[in-house]
Amino acid sequence: MQWKNKPSAILIGLLLIHVIAHIDRNMLLSFSPQITKELGLNNQQYGFLTGAVWVLSFGLMALFMGSLADRFSRTRVMAFGVLVWSACTAASGYAHNFEQMVAARFLVATGEAALVPAAISLLSELFTAQRRSTAVGVFFIGIPLGIGLAFVIAGTLGTTLGWRHTFLALGTVGALITLPLVWLEDERAGAESAERGAHFVLQVRAVWAALQGSRPLRQTIIGFVLVHFAFAGLSFVQLWLVRERSMDGASMARQMGALQILFGTLGAVLGGVASDRLSRRFAGGHATVLALMVLVCAPLMLAYRFAPPGSALFYVGMCAGFFLPLACYGPSNALIQALTPTSMRSTITGATMMLINVLAIALGNLAVGALSDRLAAGGSAAALSTALVATDVLVGLALWFYWRAANANASAALPLDAGPARLASINRSSVGHQ
Repeated sequence: MQWKNKPSAILIGLLLIHVIAHIDRNMLLSFSPQITKELGLNNQQYGFLTGAVWVLSFGLMALFMGSLADRFSRTRVMAFGVLVWSACTAASGYAHNFEQMVAARFLVATGEAALVPAAISLLSELFTAQRRSTAVGVFFIGIPLGIGLAFVIAGTLGTTLGWRHTFLALGTVGALITLPLVWLEDERAGAESAERGAHFVLQVRAVWAALQGSRPLRQTIIGFVLVHFAFAGLSFVQLWLVRERSMDGASMARQMGALQILFGTLGAVLGGVASDRLSRRFAGGHATVLALMVLVCAPLMLAYRFAPPGSALFYVGMCAGFFLPLACYGPSNALIQALTPTSMRSTITGATMMLINVLAIALGNLAVGALSDRLAAGGSAAALSTALVATDVLVGLALWFYWRAANANASAALPLDAGPARLASINRSSVGHQ
């Protein structure tokens, strides 16, 4: 296909769509005071909207949408997802009560679940293994840019348009993006054209068999999930800084927003570029680079909890927490794609996103809240500090799993571009090393 001869242009286009996805996703947060007041939402209802509604829809649908992307046109699966989430973003602007907003946000998450699995599979085909981690890292710049721009839009256009018309405008922009995606015929390159995924149930079984049969694949995904407990901690950071570090909430919100955009973006880019370059020097490839990044950042994140507020170590540790999760996206996804047969690459990405959202983000947030509440009820003056240290320890545990994946890769002599037959051989070899 002609458009596949322009991988950089496709990457920029996918990045733009990813940015819009995260703007739409976080617009509810950026307009939270206005929306909760106008709809009469209490904190529990607002937390349900931003937590359970989103995570359960996105997490579970990512697996299903991934299987569709392995069976059918990836570009049209993405177009369908963009159209659904854009229409429901616009519909969010017409919500007049809690139930209507729940329905709209549930379907926004369902639509957005189609993007990442299909996009990662497509990028893995368009870019060589030597550039794949960089490309995926650039794609995930959409997370920090989308979060930051959501608050910028709310603070600028929101004052004139109001939250309802802003949602409608964003939905209209997203709907227009579906047009070029619909016209792009997705023909899988070379032998891949004959390797489409099976029906959903069979594909899920195949993914489960791949996870059971490949120790490095399983350990890479576990490490990737553990790194995301940094986001569970991030949800409570502002409360921790105000309640237990006696810092000004408004001032820290501004600083954290700017630092999140800066170091999240640096993490996504530098993590991908560094991994593509350094992985060639290590026998364990991308997994070794991932282990080294956790080894450097995790102790700084832990030290941040005990550092004097405003000190150099305090800010270095905070920025390490913003940097590390995004830095892991490029190399983790590149390695997962390399360890997975082409016929299930979108499905395995969807399964990974499901595990991240359900285990690390949904249950992680719930666990931090429950643990801190129990400690506070017992008279602890450092309830949130203790709970957040626990999330940092879980992030640090990713080092063990990435390192074991690196050892397994090294012993199997995993090539960067492993074909299906070679992958099967590596997977059988990894079973013998368990």
